[in-house]
Amino acid sequence: MLKSSKLKLDALDKKILNVLQMEGRLSNAELAKRVNLSPPAVHARVKRLEQEGIIHHYAALVDRHRIGFDSLCFVEFSLQLHSNEQIQTILATVNSWSEVLECHNVTGEYDYLLKVAVENTQALERFISQKMIPLSGVARIHTSMVLKEVKTTTAIMLEE
Repeated sequence: MLKSSKLKLDALDKKILNVLQMEGRLSNAELAKRVNLSPPAVHARVKRLEQEGIIHHYAALVDRHRIGFDSLCFVEFSLQLHSNEQIQTILATVNSWSEVLECHNVTGEYDYLLKVAVENTQALERFISQKMIPLSGVARIHTSMVLKEVKTTTAIMLEE
């Protein structure tokens, strides 16, 4: 969800966000110790950050290799037409696919970039041949397989 206005964060808000991004399961009491505030004050700040949409989701990060998803790929695709109806239909379909971790509308040679996790190259071939190619309105597809993840994070570390 995009918000058009930047919200003002003080040093304590940034410190709370930095700690929570690295250790999201900390108790309120432990978080309070880490940022040197009382538990009620930390709780109030976290609730405000949630209400303002700065913290919008909590999740467990799963090691995809440990559950058998060894292939990470980026799939770029272009549309034949750019009508709102076609775009909405394609995006609803793409967003329903469990293999797709992320979908981004991008500039450049292609219109969309997908981050896709699959078990192996055979699963990637099935994804491309059975899902991407038959998708009505897709003009071109380009796939890149990740050989090595150099940096992966979900954290946006903030200067305090």
